[in-house]
Amino acid sequence: MVKLRLKRYGKKREVSYRIVAIQSNARRDGRPLEELGFYNPRTDETRLRVPEIVKWLQNGAQPTDTVRDILRKANVFEQVSA
Repeated sequence: MVKLRLKRYGKKREVSYRIVAIQSNARRDGRPLEELGFYNPRTDETRLRVPEIVKWLQNGAQPTDTVRDILRKANVFEQVSA
């Protein structure tokens, strides 16, 4: 199964995350199928590639809880159902 989840990068105590589509049994920082966005929890900055995220969600990808919250704040799920 494909999941939309966070991939950690950055220095210690200065962490940032990439939102990626990846196989569910792959390790956290493994090679993703596609990079879909960026999330910085320290500044609460997000950059999302919404058309690609919508495509993955329509094809059955499951977001993790944290990614689901990020997508809900950006109103991505409204575009999936439309």
